Amino acid sequence: MMHAARAIDTRHGDRTQTRETARDSGPTASVFANFRQYLMGWDAESHPGPEVDQFRSGLATPQFNGVVRLRSTSGVGPAVAAVRRGLADLPWWWWVGPDSPEDTAEALRRHGGQELAVLPVLARPLGHPVETFDATGHDGARGNLRVETVRDAERLEELVRTYRTSMGIAPGLEAEMVRIESQREDNADIVRLAAVLDGRVVGSTVVINAHGVAGIFLVHVAEAHRRRGIGAALTVAALRTAQEREMRSAALVASPAGEPLYRRFGFTTLTEYRLFGFPA
Repeated sequence: MMHAARAIDTRHGDRTQTRETARDSGPTASVFANFRQYLMGWDAESHPGPEVDQFRSGLATPQFNGVVRLRSTSGVGPAVAAVRRGLADLPWWWWVGPDSPEDTAEALRRHGGQELAVLPVLARPLGHPVETFDATGHDGARGNLRVETVRDAERLEELVRTYRTSMGIAPGLEAEMVRIESQREDNADIVRLAAVLDGRVVGSTVVINAHGVAGIFLVHVAEAHRRRGIGAALTVAALRTAQEREMRSAALVASPAGEPLYRRFGFTTLTEYRLFGFPA
């Protein structure tokens, strides 16, 4: 999926509420509690509100600002107006998943929302071993590729640069992205993985282990190194990390390019996100 100041407080707020929801509603609720924590963690001031769960990173890119849940459609008009005022100076998206009321999409359309995309949410259980992966890759990656945990500031900068470039985010935002990543209050739940080839970071993924779920985000491979087995190596490393943390399942939002890869590793469709934008 997948923002600027204090990250979501992991001791209170959304995490506490959604643990109870997950017990009541099963694995889908746990997946979306995980996703909300990740997205809202990009905003140090984010918190679950009475109407919407909103996050604002201050970064001029829509991936890291927006709404991740609507509580009720009964007051959707004022809620939309308030969000639009609060995010008027930034690009942003409104995420509609099964943790919002069923009629949310239609309610947003009535108030000016435009559907931008439908994104499949894939999941797989982690109760059986992850497939063995031989990191031979293709076209010269043999023997040189490794996936390592990011532990220092220099590697974090390389990781952010890799996924920022792949996502088409402006270089001027990179320093702030690194700062936010390094200062998330839920960093104890997060493992960042870098695919390193010949000493350089060429791929990234971020795994947030929370609510019994490993949420896998920001799986990106540098354009010059795609189709060489790097995405597969990152996926396996993410799943093994989740098993080490004793998560029950793994989940992610799949892009059209990545979906065939994830299905090879046992991911199946759980549900979907519908992404909305509002004209300025």
